[in-house]
Amino acid sequence: MKNLVALVGKPNVGKSTLFNRMIGRRQSIVYDEPGVTRDRLYQKAKWQGKEFEIIDTGGITDEKKEFVNDIKLQAEIAIREADLVVFVVDGLQEITKEDLLVINILRKA
Repeated sequence: MKNLVALVGKPNVGKSTLFNRMIGRRQSIVYDEPGVTRDRLYQKAKWQGKEFEIIDTGGITDEKKEFVNDIKLQAEIAIREADLVVFVVDGLQEITKEDLLVINILRKA
């Protein structure tokens, strides 16, 4: 078993912040502008005595902007590779159209 965990969700919900917290240092860039994380970032992590590898992914959206399809493809690769997917949402907002897009991708996976 590879114990691979992927963090996925729409842009700017805290995936990179959670990734950095799980690995215990700041590796992934955290910024208030969508599209900063584009590729998959892998790192070893240990949480409550369990060792695993975690993947930070860019935000999945259907906006018509540069790199959107490439970012989505990178997230879909992480979803296929992972043993466990953590769907990260903004708990202070209602479920959005982008959240539903991610949900549909996860259902198909």
